[in-house]
Amino acid sequence: MEKTSSEPISVSILDRDYQFACEPGERKALREAAAFLDERMRSIKGAGRLMALERIAVMTALNLSDELLKLQKNEKYRQDNVDNRIRMLVNELDDALDDQLS
Repeated sequence: MEKTSSEPISVSILDRDYQFACEPGERKALREAAAFLDERMRSIKGAGRLMALERIAVMTALNLSDELLKLQKNEKYRQDNVDNRIRMLVNELDDALDDQLS
């Protein structure tokens, strides 16, 4: 069994420190994710009345989930459009080749 090289890392979200075990190659991504989450949670906290940390976290998670779902739907829509365009071009190429061979 391979030994993992996880190391503890501390990140701050809404002025609270959280400890995580993290592979060295993932430390930068974890810090960036924590900073992004901190920014989003501060935005929600600042936009409303005084809320408990748990409520701010849930509202942030819901907002991020909504954004992710919209991005996934948009990506599927774009991929469907690309697939349709490729099929159309293949059909045009087939027609052109058929015309050349006739």
